[in-house]
Amino acid sequence: MNVMSDTFKAVLLEQDENDEVSASITDVASDALPEGEVTVAVEYSTVNFKDGLVINGNVGRLVREFPHVPGIDFAGTVEASDNSMFVPGDKVVLTGWRVGEIYWGGLSQKVRVKGDWLVALPDALNTRQAMAVGTAGFTSMLCVDALEAHGLAPENGEVLVTGGAGGVGSVAIAILAKRGYTVAASSGRRELTDYLMELGAAEVLDRAGLSGIESRPLE
Repeated sequence: MNVMSDTFKAVLLEQDENDEVSASITDVASDALPEGEVTVAVEYSTVNFKDGLVINGNVGRLVREFPHVPGIDFAGTVEASDNSMFVPGDKVVLTGWRVGEIYWGGLSQKVRVKGDWLVALPDALNTRQAMAVGTAGFTSMLCVDALEAHGLAPENGEVLVTGGAGGVGSVAIAILAKRGYTVAASSGRRELTDYLMELGAAEVLDRAGLSGIESRPLE
């Protein structure tokens, strides 16, 4: 039988009386965990674009209630469960469900979530590998699958990947190149041209030349 410790470490966002949001790594009481069916000991998580926004002052006001734990994905081991689909010791992964925005997220040693949000980790992957793919890799593969489901094939011509230097974009470049596509990548960071070419881009375009829009979403 697993016995939960009284505290765990987490990235905690707090808002002061001036509505300024700060982030710190701190000890959190286990009884502060939100309601949920399954408690997971987190082994790995990733830092995504949304996490960067909320950690750096809650740009875009994605988080509305404080204190809050960010982290939109995680992989780990079930520690306690009131859900019939999971038992202690199960390896699980979570992406999405607005975890890290509305609900406490994975940049923490422990999380408690609804069982329906969890996916049993396939035997072929360990938790580290699952988060090496992470939300960015998962999203990239969904995008490629959707394009091909609508008839896209390498012989149709060049594919443009916008935001090529970001998490989703960089993985998409690698996937598409591996599948035989000719990839053009756009990015606002010209210093990463060599990196994008190494991923498989045949051409790197300046983002400003495509759209003329300097700002990013939510900024």
